[in-house]
Amino acid sequence: MPGFHSQIYNASTKTNVTVPVLHVVQARLAYVAAEGELKQPFKDELPTRQAQLSTLQDTEEFDVLVVGGGATGSGCALDAVTRNLKTALVERNDFSSGTSSRSTKLIHGGVRYLQKAIMKLDYEQYMMVKEALHERSNLLDIAPHLSAPLPIMLPVYKWWQLPYYWAGIKMYDLVAGGQCLKSSYVLSKNKALELFPMLKKDKLVGAIVYYDGQHNDARMNLAIALTAARHGAAIANYTEVVHLLKKTDAGTGKEKVCGARCRDVITGNEFDVRAKCVINATGPFTDSLRKMDDGKNTNICQPSAGVHIVIPGYYSPDNMGLLDPATSDGRVIFFLPWEKMTIAGTTDTPTDITAHPIPREEDINFILNEVRNYLSPDVEVRRGDVLAAWSGIRPLVTDPNSKDTQSICRNHIVNVSDSGLVTIAGGKWTTYRSMAEETLDAAVAAHRLGGGPSKTVGLVLEGGQDWSPTLYIRLVQDYGLENEVAQHLAATYGGKAFDVAKMARVTGKRWPIVGNRLVSEFPYIESEVRYAVKEYACTAIDVIARRTRLGFLNVQAADEALPRIVDIMGKMLDWSDKKRTELEAAKKFLYLEMGYRSRSEQLTGTTEITLDTQEVAKYTNRFHKFDKDSKGFITTVDVQRVLQNISVQIDENALHEILNEVDLNKNGQVELNEFLQLMSAVKKGQVSDSRLAILMKTAEESLDLRGPVTVDRSGGGV
Repeated sequence: MPGFHSQIYNASTKTNVTVPVLHVVQARLAYVAAEGELKQPFKDELPTRQAQLSTLQDTEEFDVLVVGGGATGSGCALDAVTRNLKTALVERNDFSSGTSSRSTKLIHGGVRYLQKAIMKLDYEQYMMVKEALHERSNLLDIAPHLSAPLPIMLPVYKWWQLPYYWAGIKMYDLVAGGQCLKSSYVLSKNKALELFPMLKKDKLVGAIVYYDGQHNDARMNLAIALTAARHGAAIANYTEVVHLLKKTDAGTGKEKVCGARCRDVITGNEFDVRAKCVINATGPFTDSLRKMDDGKNTNICQPSAGVHIVIPGYYSPDNMGLLDPATSDGRVIFFLPWEKMTIAGTTDTPTDITAHPIPREEDINFILNEVRNYLSPDVEVRRGDVLAAWSGIRPLVTDPNSKDTQSICRNHIVNVSDSGLVTIAGGKWTTYRSMAEETLDAAVAAHRLGGGPSKTVGLVLEGGQDWSPTLYIRLVQDYGLENEVAQHLAATYGGKAFDVAKMARVTGKRWPIVGNRLVSEFPYIESEVRYAVKEYACTAIDVIARRTRLGFLNVQAADEALPRIVDIMGKMLDWSDKKRTELEAAKKFLYLEMGYRSRSEQLTGTTEITLDTQEVAKYTNRFHKFDKDSKGFITTVDVQRVLQNISVQIDENALHEILNEVDLNKNGQVELNEFLQLMSAVKKGQVSDSRLAILMKTAEESLDLRGPVTVDRSGGGV
């Protein structure tokens, strides 16, 4: 295959230089029989985090120290350790806590990049797409439990666009060559509506369907890191770099990076990790580490925020995504089924670098408006249906003076500084492996490390070795798990699902025999929390965001699961005095970073009541059926009294939570005005699935069906 041209940042001239990098892909397409060739010192049991920290402190010198535990950093660690290099990795937060867990969940070559490559005759972008399509194929092969092909529909509303888009999509297939997942095809209007019935019918002339890959990004990132650990890499999350260590080179008299001073974020303990080579794979924080190396370095990373939202699964078919190729402002929006929900995004906005990006309300509404443009008017797209929202910061590589992030290619650069710090910046999720290979090639050359060529093509990741499409059946048969839970465990942990199942407790029910759910509507079970600690989870946030994906799927469900998660982790990690702190930190994470604040702000004390006179009378009457004493407010006691009359029982704690969602001034009671504000927000679609609104409506209907209580039935009269 032709040499791919990559960008190297020249430290002395402060410029980007395009140089040819020979990727001998064809020589490596014959997959490595990795299990037979490579050592796996921790094949049976992973070392604990404490053991990993001890290794970091006690090892005299590593060959490679990787800073950053995202997809690229974890990929660098795996590439290095499988070259038989003594490898360490430190991450100041959790593995995949940044951009790598906040993607569109696609493994793709980039249809729009191919369009730009063709329109602008840009050979570099063409080669980037070609490389990404090769990596897409490899990633689907090495982690079959976490990834799968996904058909994506491109609806067409103008006749002339049909041949135009068809030609572009066919070119995408051709560039993939023998690694094309499935051939794209054209659909008639009727067939398109049959497969995607929520689609807007008006002016639809047909559709084109093509295939890309989809994955569970945070679990994929974790699988890469755990695979590196299995092969002997010393990896530690919640371990930050305080400063770089340097020594004077005897031959040149120049200072060279020789490791890093690190701090265990959890205990505060500081220690030195010495290494022949330090790799900077810190994503959006690339320039922070580069300036630790040399304070005069200019920025090479321009961050861009991408917001995604999650809405209920009924908004899309189970196995068909949607691509909006030209939004109102020229961006691309994906609308995809994911984990039985629907994910929509993304935006592309210049942003400041932060470890805790927050989704903006204007971005959420932009995505909702674009979704409305493509869905049938029969489908009411409501703001209240947004179950979670998040923002991820893309580490785009660009000229620091550029202001237009939309036209920036997701390409990457590899830079070796004067002091020997190796930086990998930019790129995209799909190409993490080839980026890691190129980075290690540069590191090996610059530091004369040896170790041979990369062995990661075809190297199966954690859980993939023993996975099969029918694995979940064995879980049901052998352990008595629910079918849905067994399917989830197989798709999340692959062959390691049996280890999770073994840790599951007996339910005490006839069925399922084992596996207590954390929340009723999701298949996550308590034993996953226990297993998460083995996977280096240190906080409740690690569990709700990255070991499970509950926080990304439904913030309210995650909030409900938190007390049980904290209780389980507290017993395992001895949180006798920090359970409250952990719970508050996780709630803050959901509130700010997962869109809970945006969701809760749809109903506030200043929410305008836009009900007409009849609606006000209707809802006031409903309210007074609960407020029998005409106090002007209702409490849990009032609601319990009505529920007892219709023979319904609800746990008192659950009832407190239900009222608290509507109790805007947090005084322990819901006033009539608060109830009317709630019903107004429900009418406008700002709030959906309000438990109090549904409960009171259902109770009212039950009371009306029963009618007035007669004297005989009441026991009165003579």
